[in-house]
Amino acid sequence: MKAFARAAFALAAGMALNAGTGRTALAQDTTFRGITLVGNYDPLRDKISVAVLPVSGAFGDSLRAIIQRDLDFSDRFTILPVEGGDVDAARAGGAASGLNYSIFQRLNAAAVVQMTSMSNGIHVALHDVAKGQVVNVGDFALPSAGFSREWRLAVHRTSDEIARWMTGQRGIAATRIAYIRGSGKSAAIRIVDSDGAGEITVPTDENGFGPAWHPSGTMLAYHTYGDVASRIVLFDLATANSRTLATAPRNTQYITPSFTPDGTSILYARSGENGSDIYAVGLSGTDAPRRLTAGRGAQNTSPTSSPDGRRVVYVGNGHGQPELYIMDADGTDARLLTEYDFSDKNYRSDPDWSPDGRLIAYQEQIGPNFQIRTIRATGGAPKQLTSEGANEQPSWAPDSRHVVFTSTRSGVRQLWVLDTETFRMRQLTTSAGSRLAAWSSRLTQ
Repeated sequence: MKAFARAAFALAAGMALNAGTGRTALAQDTTFRGITLVGNYDPLRDKISVAVLPVSGAFGDSLRAIIQRDLDFSDRFTILPVEGGDVDAARAGGAASGLNYSIFQRLNAAAVVQMTSMSNGIHVALHDVAKGQVVNVGDFALPSAGFSREWRLAVHRTSDEIARWMTGQRGIAATRIAYIRGSGKSAAIRIVDSDGAGEITVPTDENGFGPAWHPSGTMLAYHTYGDVASRIVLFDLATANSRTLATAPRNTQYITPSFTPDGTSILYARSGENGSDIYAVGLSGTDAPRRLTAGRGAQNTSPTSSPDGRRVVYVGNGHGQPELYIMDADGTDARLLTEYDFSDKNYRSDPDWSPDGRLIAYQEQIGPNFQIRTIRATGGAPKQLTSEGANEQPSWAPDSRHVVFTSTRSGVRQLWVLDTETFRMRQLTTSAGSRLAAWSSRLTQ
């Protein structure tokens, strides 16, 4: 067994947080206990070593595998490969909790996750190995239809709550990613869980493109293109119903829709013979669209709101080549953001504002390929995140730490997920032609 850095739990005094798990949790202790690792611990880079015990009952092996993978993909934990013999020894002669903590101390585990099947879900206990005690418990409801999309989502929510117990921050397992797969008339909008499983096709209109998530995670917006009139369409994921929000006039395209943070409006670009400009329209469809930019022949596209809704980052070529600009939400006070290396050879596009408001991820042409970079929302020098292959179209996870993007590093376009703190990469999709990903918010209902 590999040795990992020893860690110990330390109780935080009476800090209560809202569980926020909606219908998933039946009854649970939602107190955040806090964690402190011995030594010089960096919560962004140092990982907590965790043992997840086997689970008996129906779907037990799958449940354990999903929990382990979710914690691993959060890039905040190291999953100890505990085998059956280790578990048997740890349970034999244990204390009242049923665990012999000395076994896990020798494995250098900081925490043990113990799950017990119930008739309508699972009971989870989190053990502090150094203190030799249970520090948090919870009962989580699971749908009776094992392996269904809702069952998987309920397990992901359980993973996120376990992560919160240990770190104070909820995980991002209970999220989904929408993207485009295929080309031409065979292109379709797909949705996949954050771990790459549970993929479905969204029954959209022909030539649906550019999916964007509503802040609630219950709705998608997309635009259509091609021979039919360009439209912005809203698709309700719960009912599978869609409605047209706006239809473009002749010889005009509506492109790059995105929701405002309050979920009441959509930003989009209207493109025609005289360039393109950014507009905002309410979801009710009763109000006239509001024009936010006046490009006068320039191309202004790809608007994305700041998390507080006060500003918008977008792509414009008013100075020649595509650059990133920031303006107030009403279209005033526009300024150039990517002026750190201004050149007529630049090409910077596809911005996405991080949920914490600090950074903007985007793609920039560096040599023959595009690469993913981030820049502070206040400006300054950028940080390059990728270098292998062509890497495009970033979208932030709700934790403002992980980014999903399109990459050719495997030889064809696929979606990859990057941890921007450790630079760990993982491949999300396995089908060629995957692109234009959009990461949802945490799905709590």
